[in-house]
Order: sequence, then C-alpha cells, then structure tokens
Amino acid sequence: RDLVPVLERTLGVPLFQEQLMEMAVAIGDCSRDDADLLRRAMGSKRGVERIESIKETLFAGMARRGLVGEDAKQIYVQILSFANFGFAESHALSFALLVYASSWFKLHYPAAFLAGLLRSQPMGFYSPQSLTQDARRHGVEVLRPDIVRSQAQAALEPLGADRGPTGLVSCVGPHHEPTSYDETAPDPTPIHRRDGGYAVRLGLDEVRGIGTEVARRIVAARDEQPFRDMVDLSRRAGLDAGQLEALATAGVFDSWGLSRREALWNAGFTERDDQLEGAGAVAAAPTLPALDPVEVTLADLWATRITPGSHPIGHLRPVLDQVGIISVNGVFSAEHGRRIHVAGLVTHRQRPGTAGGVTFLNLEDESGMLNVICTQGVWNRYRKVARTSAGMVIRGIVERSDGVTNLLADKISSLESISPEADQALQARHGSRDFQ
Repeated sequence: RDLVPVLERTLGVPLFQEQLMEMAVAIGDCSRDDADLLRRAMGSKRGVERIESIKETLFAGMARRGLVGEDAKQIYVQILSFANFGFAESHALSFALLVYASSWFKLHYPAAFLAGLLRSQPMGFYSPQSLTQDARRHGVEVLRPDIVRSQAQAALEPLGADRGPTGLVSCVGPHHEPTSYDETAPDPTPIHRRDGGYAVRLGLDEVRGIGTEVARRIVAARDEQPFRDMVDLSRRAGLDAGQLEALATAGVFDSWGLSRREALWNAGFTERDDQLEGAGAVAAAPTLPALDPVEVTLADLWATRITPGSHPIGHLRPVLDQVGIISVNGVFSAEHGRRIHVAGLVTHRQRPGTAGGVTFLNLEDESGMLNVICTQGVWNRYRKVARTSAGMVIRGIVERSDGVTNLLADKISSLESISPEADQALQARHGSRDFQ
C-alpha cells in the first residue's frame, strides 16, 4: 500500500531514479539523505557497489515496516538491478522527446533526416553506410557526390516536377488511427512522406581525404567560376594527386563525361610544377573499359564508405539463393524455431557487461538489418571469424517474441565460403563499429 502513490502511474514498475528514492523512504524507512545517496549511487560507474553500502540500512528499515524475507529481498534486487539502467525522470523525458521528434522527421521527411544525419557525422550508433541503406529501403534516392552538383556536405536535390507533391499536401491525411505492429506487412512509410520530390546528394566531404574544409574550398572556387577541367580544379582548390584520385574513384566527374577510370588517368597529370595555367588535360585517356556493377560498389565503399546505388551483398544474392541462404527480410517471415542460414555485412559487435557473456552482432544485407545473438560458447568456438570478418554467413534458430525477431547463432562462417573474391574485397573496404 505504501508503494501505490510511488508506482501507480508507471503500472507498478519503477522506471525513474526519483521513484527509487521515494521507495527507499516509503518502505525502507530511509532518511532523505540516504535516499539521495541512493540516487547518486545509481548514476555512478560503481553504482552496484555503492548501493551495497546502504544494504543494511534498507533491510533494517524494511524490517521496521514489516517487510522481511523474500519480499524484502525481491525489493532490494529491483533496486540493485536498477543501478544498471535507471534514468532520472527529466533525462527520460528528454530522450523520449528526441525519439519522438526523430521518428516524426524520419517518417515525414526521410530525405532531409538522412541529409541532417550525414552532415552531423561522426555521431550515433550507426555508420553513414547503414543510415544510407536504411533510407534507401524506405524510398529515399541517394545520389553520389558530383563535382558540379554536390555541396560541401549532404544536401537535398530536386528530382523534377513529375515526382509528385511535397510538404503536407503529399501526406495521405493529417490523422491516422494507431495500428498494431506487423513486421511482415508492407512498409507503409511512403504514404506519409512529405519530401518525395527530393533526393539526397552526398557531399564532397564524404570523399576519402577531402573532409569539410577542403570540400568548402572546392565549392567556393566553383561558385566563383565553374571548373574548366581537372587541372583547373586542382590549381584553384589546392588539391593534390591523392585527393583527385579519391574524387575520381568516387565518380564525382561523371557529369563531365569522364568515367572513373578515365578520371583516374587524368588525375595523374594534374600535379606538375611545369604545368601551364589553362593548358587543360595534357593527354587523352586510352580506351578503358567501364567498371562493372561490383567494381562500382567496391569503388564507392573505398572512396566514401557509402554505396548509394546498391548494397554489396545484393551482388551475391544469386549465388546465395542457389545455396539456400535467405535474405534478412526472409528471416522476419520465417517461422519461430526454424533453423536458417543468412548472410550479410557486420555493422557492429556489442557485448554489454550485463549480458552474461553474450555478444550481439548486427547483420545487414540489401533487404534490412538483423540482430544476431551469440552465446559465449558459440563466440568462443568461432572467435576468429566472429571478431575479424567483414561479412558472414550465420546459421541459427529464428526467435520471435513480442514482435521482435532475433537469430540465435549456432555456426558462424566467413563469406569466403561463398565468394573468396568478394570476401577479400570487403575485408579491405568495410569496417564495423564495435562497442562494449
């Protein structure tokens, strides 16, 4: 009864640090000073240890209130476990507002949302590649950096008048009734989009070795006068051969009618002390074959870490289909308890201190992302592959609970078992974000 006013509004579950303080006073007979000590303990790296220091005070207070034995232990366990994840209510509300606002922007203005995230890097849990692929799966067109069209950083680019309305008028309606979540249902987000007339044009700062300062220098020089050729670009923007080669690899000179190989050829003639101003390209490139789709994707990965045209795993899909390896999207429709094989790139590895030795992998392919659970035994058995491979083939059991799908891994293999060439190329160009 003493806890009703404390926990009633959160349905009996303590969510906020302030509630734990009130619980300590209400049933632990603690003073306000003891309760404040509890609050500071919850916000400390040594929270569990500090809470243990007032254990006797809490149990003595609960005994005076008639709470002894298992009841007292259960309450104490709740308090102790809360030290690992508890938030002050003001912080929780701030996070809730950020989540709501981010979700609103992602639903209604996904292109602008992606551009904003790319302009704010480095930040957050997901890499620019994962953010871009997620946006593409939600209907956003992403365009490569371009020497004529790109700004210094990612920006919106109109797609033309025939791409439909934008803004509020492009929404189906101002109000939609809540619906039950169904992960197998078609993606409904396009009907809510308000910036459908725009694509995201990657900024020049995304190119390896360029960065924001150099990208702004390029754009400023271009705004003064369009570049005549690569020599003019190099001289006026102060670029070295390595930067020009990176720009060429990224395909930024496509709008000049130069293929990537032709642009790379020309990049070699730009950094010469005896080059006369206005001389232009000093040698025409020989006839060079265009890059095939796989080479384009790998070039994008090397030059910008982002593949706006296709996901690397998409190129392997015919081979994966032949050997019975399903897509990530296929996992979400597979029945609970089924053993399946799935392949993808590892976007991050995570082993929280509270997970009892369990490691979580996030696997991504052209259709989506999947959370993979690796028990300590599985991780130890396949440690080398699990820790170092950029791409993996994972066998496991589909687990589904409360609308969430995970894969419980029982075998981990490198992509080398499917395509040695692709595995070697991805190892050199793709990296994961790993966390404790």
